[in-house]
Amino acid sequence: MGLTRWVRDWPVYRQLTQGDRTGRGAAAKSRISLELTPRTAKADKVVKSVCPYCAVGCGQNVYVEQGKVTQIEGDPDSPVSRGRLCPKGSASLQLTTGSAREHQVLYRRPYGTEWEPLDLDTAMDMIAERTIAARAHGWQWDADEVRVRRTMGIASLGGATLDNEENYLIKKLFTALGAIQIENQARI
Repeated sequence: MGLTRWVRDWPVYRQLTQGDRTGRGAAAKSRISLELTPRTAKADKVVKSVCPYCAVGCGQNVYVEQGKVTQIEGDPDSPVSRGRLCPKGSASLQLTTGSAREHQVLYRRPYGTEWEPLDLDTAMDMIAERTIAARAHGWQWDADEVRVRRTMGIASLGGATLDNEENYLIKKLFTALGAIQIENQARI
């Protein structure tokens, strides 16, 4: 009795006896799968977005429930990715809701061994002062009898988690500062 029930519940047996040769119809269903609901079913709204990780620009559907992001999936309407995401793009929910995400500025003093919280205004002032000092220290008016007006004291390596607009503004900022070594992780 038990063995025959096991054979009848076996998906391959159902494929062969119920005319579902490809195994993509009723033969593939189980009692458990019939009770499952998609994790996006409770979402209040779906926001269209673009994956932030690289320069490809894959489309994403961001599912929001009660003002919080609950799921991110590939956008099937995207002409770029047609609903597919790479492993990094598939894990982009962790970028917004991950437990490892920091919500405050952390600073480690020179020769320090521990990180300490710092308020945003103090951190921004420190960055501005150090940028101005590095620019002035590495400034070149002329090189090989050619006017260059550049600084060799600062460079920029942008991250791929920024969108195109942010990377564009960063490029403009560093160009205005006189930096010539400007690169982005997505191009490397």
